[in-house]
This record gives sequence, structure tokens and C-alpha cells, in this order.
Amino acid sequence: MKLLFDQNLSQKLTYRLTDIFPDSSHVQFHDLADKTDTEIWKFAKEHNFCIVTQDADFCERSRLYGSPPKVVWLRCGNATTREVETLIRAGTEAIQELLNDSRLHCLELH
Repeated sequence: MKLLFDQNLSQKLTYRLTDIFPDSSHVQFHDLADKTDTEIWKFAKEHNFCIVTQDADFCERSRLYGSPPKVVWLRCGNATTREVETLIRAGTEAIQELLNDSRLHCLELH
């Protein structure tokens, strides 16, 4: 399961979650920090990433275009990195289901 963390999330998540999502990355590691949503979407699709974001735009895009890429939309507001990590860990099973079910395109985690 390859997750691509959006700019609005800490790079530290890639290291903190290696035990359950070992191939995860962050947009900054691919020079995507200043790129448009369309460019990030295209990169994620080409490299088989699931986008993890706090940005509603990616979820809307998945509703319009379907997947790939899949999207995990974190609805936790202004949370610490530890709180975001906890939310993702709690949602691991739901994320796995999202990635395995071709009928699903976006997952909202609260």
C-alpha cells in the first residue's frame, strides 16, 4: 500500500507509518510541493499511489473521475502529526478495503 501524503500533512508521517505503509512518500520528496492538484493527481496515478490529504479538492476529483488514484481524505481539522498518525492507524483496515475494492474511490476518515 503506497500512500502519498499531500503538502498539508507532515513529512514525518512517512517515517512514523513505515511499519504499516512502508512504501509511502510525501509530495515534497518528488518536487511536487508547489505543483497543482492536477499534477499531483497525475503523478499519483502514474506511480500507483493513494493520495492522503486534508484537501477536499482531491475527494471531489475522485468523485468526478474515479480512480486511480484513490484518495484518503482526513477530516480532522488542525490536528497534530501524532493525532493524524493515530487517525491513520485507526483507519488502516478501512484504507486497505479502499485500496482493494475497485468500486471505492475516496475514503473519509474522521
